Amino acid sequence: MTDEAPDAVPVLACEGVVKRFGKHTVLRSVDLTVGEHECVTLIGASGSGKSSLLRCINLLETVDDGVIRLDGEDITDPRVDADAVRRRIGVVFQAYNLFPHMTVLDNVTLAPRLVGGVARPEAEDKARALLARVGLAEKATEYPDRLSGGQQQRVAVVRALANDPRLLLLDEVTSALDPELVGEVLTLVSELTDQGMTIVMATHEMSFARQAADRVVFLDGGVVLEEGPPEQVLADPVHARTRQFLSRVLESGRH
Repeated sequence: MTDEAPDAVPVLACEGVVKRFGKHTVLRSVDLTVGEHECVTLIGASGSGKSSLLRCINLLETVDDGVIRLDGEDITDPRVDADAVRRRIGVVFQAYNLFPHMTVLDNVTLAPRLVGGVARPEAEDKARALLARVGLAEKATEYPDRLSGGQQQRVAVVRALANDPRLLLLDEVTSALDPELVGEVLTLVSELTDQGMTIVMATHEMSFARQAADRVVFLDGGVVLEEGPPEQVLADPVHARTRQFLSRVLESGRH
């Protein structure tokens, strides 16, 4: 939960972010600020811009207008070392993207060793400690195809944590999972928020947003239509469009 001083520099600040794909504008002057130790969930229908925003923050997409700052630094400046920025941001996508020919341990230690220059013994010690935290210590030498979907997604989260990221981005990390496996991944994310990780998470899981988020941001057509505490946005939304979206989500049973 956030406890930063009012004048503290936010971990993440998106200012007037615009993103276009050809003639299609997917982000329309998006403003978003995320403070230290804050968990912000992005909600909205498919195509609302949630994933595009996360990809812009991680510099997988270039913005067409606006600025994104990480700890006050303009990371959208073309002179910025994008790889150095990405080392400060952990990302987990809905597809686990684990390397199938590598063990769990090798998947987790690859980036710290090859990109961070960490010695193998040190990287493996840290990886084993992280795996133990998520209940997967005994799976270190297994290959991904020997794990359940929930286990693979937890490994993907551990891999994102291995570089001690300043910010963790989670893009619909439960959408590819069977319903009974969703809970174990959301429990891990809740534990990370309790431990002070700064997180931006795109999700359709309203119960998670209600329980674990400090703030909920509703994106609609590439615009931040509404944002605020979960109890306000989810229980008493201001905009009719927000109410319409939430009613559809509740009807679908994903709440």
